[in-house]
Amino acid sequence: MPICRLIAVSLIAWGGALALTGALAQSAPDAPLSGVPLGQGAGVHGANSPYAPLSERSDVLPWSLLTAVKTKTEKNRILPVFGPDIQALNLKSQRVQGFMMPLSPGEKQNHFLISSVPLTCSFCLPGGPESMVEVKTKSPVKYSMEPVVVEGKFAVLKDDPYGLYYRMTEAVAVK
Repeated sequence: MPICRLIAVSLIAWGGALALTGALAQSAPDAPLSGVPLGQGAGVHGANSPYAPLSERSDVLPWSLLTAVKTKTEKNRILPVFGPDIQALNLKSQRVQGFMMPLSPGEKQNHFLISSVPLTCSFCLPGGPESMVEVKTKSPVKYSMEPVVVEGKFAVLKDDPYGLYYRMTEAVAVK
């Protein structure tokens, strides 16, 4: 499934989660950054977002590191090019902080995306694949619109069939 479809499924599930919680995002989508195609880039936390931006934490991977990815075109595909500092994270236990994007409806999630910025519009992408991590947990995590921190085996994906750049498996929620 290409990342666009994966994100679309997430957005549909996220919309369902909003209905379950009774919450409603009140902000309009931000205009894209000049010269950055929609769906690519680190994502921008909207000034009108009802959610506070992520607070700096020294015990989690900084999104500034994860989003520092270049791309190359190979056989009509866009592939990530990771620097040595990102490659060094591969297959090691890491912590990531971000906003949950469920991939299925329900109060508890075993498989979701975590994003550097919150979704403020069910029709808008929060950023490109470098601003998201696919997470598969050992046990279900309660859905929250507040930031969550997960820890698990972190994989740097050089040619993922879904278009993702990062995946975390065997993850657990931490405080």
